[in-house]
Amino acid sequence: MRFLLFLLFPISLIYSIIVLIRNKCYDWGIFKSTKFNLPVISVGNLSVGGTGKTPHVENIVRLLKPDFNIAVLSRGYKRKTKGFVMATNQSTSLDIGDEPLQIKKKYKKITVAVHENRVKGINEIIKQEPNTEVIILDDAFQHRAVKPSLSILLTDFHNLYPEDYTLPVGTLRELRCGAKRADIIVVTKTTKVLSPITIRRVSSLIKPRKHQQLFFSYINYGKLCPLPGLNIPVPEGNINTILLFTGIANTYPLREHVLKMTNHLEIIKFGDHHKFTKKDYHKIKQTFENIYTKNKILITTEKDAMRIAIPKIPNILAGLPIFYIPIETKIHKEFRKDFNEQIRQNVRKNSGDSSVY
Repeated sequence: MRFLLFLLFPISLIYSIIVLIRNKCYDWGIFKSTKFNLPVISVGNLSVGGTGKTPHVENIVRLLKPDFNIAVLSRGYKRKTKGFVMATNQSTSLDIGDEPLQIKKKYKKITVAVHENRVKGINEIIKQEPNTEVIILDDAFQHRAVKPSLSILLTDFHNLYPEDYTLPVGTLRELRCGAKRADIIVVTKTTKVLSPITIRRVSSLIKPRKHQQLFFSYINYGKLCPLPGLNIPVPEGNINTILLFTGIANTYPLREHVLKMTNHLEIIKFGDHHKFTKKDYHKIKQTFENIYTKNKILITTEKDAMRIAIPKIPNILAGLPIFYIPIETKIHKEFRKDFNEQIRQNVRKNSGDSSVY
C-alpha cells in the first residue's frame, strides 16, 4: 500500500499544482468571478463526495423557506440532459440528477434547477423566476466563477480535510489551504452527543481563521418508508435480517444505524450515484431470496430511491419489501442558534448590483 501511494504521489503533486494555479488566477482577478444582486449561499467540500452536502442544503431550505423565495441550483450529476433544466413534479433523476430530485420531492414549492455553468444557471433562474430572493448552490465550493455571499465548507468527522491529501493519493479536490475561502466550516456526521474534548480536538486540527466560524452537525434518521409505488406495511420491532443496498460514497453512518434494527445485516454496495441496471436488480433480488429467514426486508437510501422508483419501480423489484430511510442533518443544539442567525443575517444584508471581480 505504501509503495502504491509512493507511485501516486507525483500525480497528486502535478494535480495540486494545476488546481493551485487555477485558484490563484481567480484570486488575482485573471479569471472573473460574478457576484449577484441577491444572496447566493454556496455549500460544498474539499473532498470527493460523502460529506452530506444535499442534507445540509435541505437544512438551509427548511430554515429560510418560511420567509424567503428560495431556489436551489445544482449541476445535476449523472443526468442525461444538458444545459439548464428546471425541475418539475414529473422530473426524474435522468432529467435532473438524484439529489436535485430528492430536494424537489421534499420541497415541491421551491425552485430547483440544474446547469453545469452556475453563472448561466443563476441568470436563468432570475429570468424565469424573478421573485427569487435566495439561491443555494449545491456542491459549488470549487465553482469559482460565482462569488457567493456566503460560502459553507463541509468536512466529514471521520475524514477531516486537515488529515487528507489531494487526489489520487487522498480524496481532496484541491489543497487544504483552499478552506480559507469558507465563511463557515461544518464538521458533519458526528455523534449525537458531542463532548467538549472532541470539539477542542477537531478545532485544533482545523484551526479556523478569524473570519470563519466552526459548527458541528449530525444525521437524524427518520422512520422507514416504503419505496415509492409499493403499498406495504412498515415492519415493527426487531427484524431478523436486513439486506442493505446503497449507491452512496460513505455507508458507515447508515450501516451503524441499520445494525440497531436487526440481528443480521447483509450489504450490497455500489458506487456513488450508481445507475442501477437490470443485472443489479436481479442481483439484489437473488441475494434477498437466498436469505433463509422469514422476517426480512430490504433497505436503501433516500437518494437511491430517487433513481430506482421514479418514475416507476422496476418490475423485478415490485414484489419485494423495500424501504428507504429519510434523513435530516441537524446542527448540534449548542451551535444551532449561531448557525441559523449567521445564515439569516447574510440573507438580510446582501443586496446590490451584479458586478464582476
